[in-house]
Formats: sequence, C-alpha cells, structure tokens
Amino acid sequence: MRLTVFGGWGAWPGAGQACGGYLLEHDGFRLLIDPGYAVVPRLLRDMDARDVDAVLVSHGHPDHCADLSPLLRARAFVDDPAPPLPVHTLPGAVDPVIALDRATALQDAHRVRDFTAGSRFEIGPFLVDSWPLPHSVPSAGLRLEAGGRVLAYTGDTGPSPDLVTLARDADVFLAEASYAEHVPAGMASHLSSARQAGRYADEAGVRRLVLTHLIPGTGPEAAEDAARRSYDGEIAVARPGLAVDLG
Repeated sequence: MRLTVFGGWGAWPGAGQACGGYLLEHDGFRLLIDPGYAVVPRLLRDMDARDVDAVLVSHGHPDHCADLSPLLRARAFVDDPAPPLPVHTLPGAVDPVIALDRATALQDAHRVRDFTAGSRFEIGPFLVDSWPLPHSVPSAGLRLEAGGRVLAYTGDTGPSPDLVTLARDADVFLAEASYAEHVPAGMASHLSSARQAGRYADEAGVRRLVLTHLIPGTGPEAAEDAARRSYDGEIAVARPGLAVDLG
C-alpha cells in the first residue's frame, strides 16, 4: 500500500499550494481521498484523470471535495470519455459540487455511492471502516486496510475517544492538525490541533503520524514540534509530493 500526498492545507490553499488530497494505491488500484482545492493539477502531473479508480470523500466541505468537479470534467470532456467514476461519500456531501454543471453534463461521468458513518464497506481492494466524528457538518473518520496494512484518516474532527479506536496500531495516522497548539475556543469542538494529534497517535500506538489540514498561518515546524511533545515516533507534515510506502 502506498500513500501519495497532493496537498495538506486546510480551509483554503496557501499561495502555490493545495488543500488536502491523497492517493492510496494497492495492487494497481488507485483511490483518491478528499480531493480539495487545487489537487487535480497536481494529480495530473503524475497520471491521467482516467487512471483514478474511485474517490472517497470524508465530508462535504469544499476544501475536501471541490476538485471532484475538474476531475470529472477531465474524464468526461474528452474524445474517449472514461467509465463512470465511483464516488463514495456521506449522503448529500458532494451534491453541491456535482450541481456546478448542468444536470446532464456529468451524469455519465460518476456514480455516487453513499455510505453512513459507522458502516463498513469495500472499495476495490480496500476494506473501509468509518466512524461519525464531531465537525460542523456530518463527517466520517476512515480506516482503510489492504494487504495487512492500515491507513487511518481523521478527516476533520473535534476531540473524540473514537479517534484512538480508529487509529489503533495503524501504519500511518493521517491526522487533522489545523492549529499547532490550541484550537480557538469557537472551533474547539469541531477542529483539532497538532498537539492533540500527537496525543492520539501515542495512545493508539501508530507507526507513523502525518499531520495535515494545516490552516494557512500554521507553521509546519511548529505543528511538528507540538505533536512531538506527546508522540516520539516518526512525524511528517503533509506536503505535495510526500509519498509513504506502508509496506
């Protein structure tokens, strides 16, 4: 299993950057997770749009799914359109993105496959477990397993004991870290800090922590330092081009 990062900013992309977007590959299957703002131009440096086999979206905020629109256009508006792309999502989460085009424009470009947070399902070779996590809109934490390896991904979330269950013994814990030390009071119930991510990673016994969804202005070094106060394993900050071989 291999994880490739296309971006790691939260809310909006910093100058020359991209919001979160992650490609998970196993046995030739390519799953794109949370294609946020400016992800597709980076993806197209490495592959054709039709090479994506499925998309998985944790929740409906545009910094996690806005680039589904150009991805579908790149697959559909060509001489040889790609087959319909399976899009796995919470009910209604990607409807606003799909609605950016007229109703018929992309109707053959995708097939939305709803899941409910708390369910288990399969996408290609991946077994996916999901948890409902606290956020300002319905949001799912995701644990993906294939070939005996595990990626745990928080999406966006406030504090929750389910995060330790989600991340238990994961090879990679991809954790939201909007702020380094403390989340502002008005957001503390639905966003997380790098310091919190480090505590969860330590309690869950993960092999590697990757911090993502840094709000522009949150310094990567400060985020890493905050996480390291609780977690002494390997830490990286999600940046375009970061690739992790899970084994």
